Amino acid sequence: MSKELLTVGEYLAKRLQEIGISNIFGVVGDYVLGLMDVLLENNLKLIATCNELNAGYAADAHARLNGVSVVCVTYNVGGLSLVNAVAGAYAELVPTIVISGAPSTSQQRQNLLLHHTAVDYNLQLEVFEKITVAAVRITSPTQAASQIDRTIAACLRERRPVYIEIPTDMVDQPCPGWETVDLPSNPTIDKQALSEAVEEAVELLDKSQQPIILAGVELHRYGIADLLSSLLDKTGYPFATTLLGKSILSEMHPQFIGSYAGTLSQEYVQQRVENSDCILCLGAFMSDINLGGFTAQLPEAKLINANSDKVKIKHHFYHPVSLPAFMTGLTNKLQPQKSALLNIKPAKESLSANFRVIPEQKLTNARFYNRINRFISELEGESIVIAETGDALIATIDLVLYGDTEYIGQALYTSIGYAVPACLGAALAAPERRPIVLVGDGAFQMTCQEVSTIIRHRLNPIFFLINNDGYTIERAIHEGSYNDIQPWKYHQLPQVFGDSWSFDVQTEADLEQALEKAKFNQNCLSFIEIHLDRLDCSVGVQRLGKTLRGKPST
Repeated sequence: MSKELLTVGEYLAKRLQEIGISNIFGVVGDYVLGLMDVLLENNLKLIATCNELNAGYAADAHARLNGVSVVCVTYNVGGLSLVNAVAGAYAELVPTIVISGAPSTSQQRQNLLLHHTAVDYNLQLEVFEKITVAAVRITSPTQAASQIDRTIAACLRERRPVYIEIPTDMVDQPCPGWETVDLPSNPTIDKQALSEAVEEAVELLDKSQQPIILAGVELHRYGIADLLSSLLDKTGYPFATTLLGKSILSEMHPQFIGSYAGTLSQEYVQQRVENSDCILCLGAFMSDINLGGFTAQLPEAKLINANSDKVKIKHHFYHPVSLPAFMTGLTNKLQPQKSALLNIKPAKESLSANFRVIPEQKLTNARFYNRINRFISELEGESIVIAETGDALIATIDLVLYGDTEYIGQALYTSIGYAVPACLGAALAAPERRPIVLVGDGAFQMTCQEVSTIIRHRLNPIFFLINNDGYTIERAIHEGSYNDIQPWKYHQLPQVFGDSWSFDVQTEADLEQALEKAKFNQNCLSFIEIHLDRLDCSVGVQRLGKTLRGKPST
């Protein structure tokens, strides 16, 4: 950091650039206009979204690919509209920096009744303290650099959101900067605990006849997927991923058998994981969706469960033990196993199965996803599959992503409406990858306006709008009139927003025509409306519905 004297706003802009930020998502407002001017003057680009919630979802997806993201909003009416997206980012380990403008310090001292205020001036700060790992208000320019540095460091270290509130009169104040950046500190490790954890795990795994690795989201968030790759190369073990950890490594990997989510999984994947005599679980969240509505059978007696700062083997706890150190220890000490004994059926083999189009047949859920699985492999370049909460999320458990295709889905927080703005964030984070968005009609109605921002930035995703006349996943759990929504002519809507191409699909022949057109339509958004029967959903959703209703799965 240069010793030149910067303003608070300039200092913040420099720090953001140093951690790889170029795009900032947000919505304008008078309490943040001055700060936004400074950010723009310092070569940061503002991606103006239609509302703050959508800005948060876009920033969330952007961070999953970029490593960190920023969202900037005005006070209270902006910040409080953002809360749901930030809570989801906190739940799913998504490092997001929330920046909010605020009334000036002099106005706050006078306790003036100002627009956008409610309760008291601490309301927004106190709310964000609950859903971030660090929340600060800049009230002194001499302390601003330290506060900004510590807050950004917490975001990078904890891989969770942080909050910085800047009153209007602080933006242009001189800010004495620090010469060194407060980088994230290395995690604390108890070396004896680490050694004992590795020793016990190695003993169990070397004795195992059918070991398997279950890989989770922390491997992605902490940037240690390469350690998984090394461990697989050394041992030869098969591996599956949780839904939240899907696409950690290429699903073309010869040892990848599929995504595991209890009874929501394919039968081979479920049986191979649950019949293993030693399950090495790395960086996974043991949540209800990841575990198929808690239908997963992962008994403690054969489970080695390692997370970012601890390891649990049967009933033994080792803490603090970092996940990278534990994985490195395993790789160094484990012995390779013969592939013939490991019963590996690579997931990629499913892509070789023939798919015969039945032109006049009405399209069904199962046939649609079967065809999409192959369509991804037909696209030029790599893709990003974005699955909306609902049937799309559950149905994509069984997708086998071709090449190095990325996958984004809110598999823990599961906020309906995530996918459309997430597409915006993902497309800007990885412009070389083409987003494929799978979104239900109910979810689309919540955040559809962000299609206009996607068109504004001349992005070229392919949207598949699954129109099954309402909240089908909710119908599978419990039917009621509250699952009904107003039917829209969805394929006509994008053209209201701007240049785009749309198609309406009823039959398998329609789908083939739409896919062929979308494949070569590189210059604008492609929007394909898929008509399915009201109760036509994935087998996984049917099983999940029975589980959540308390009925046994069949």
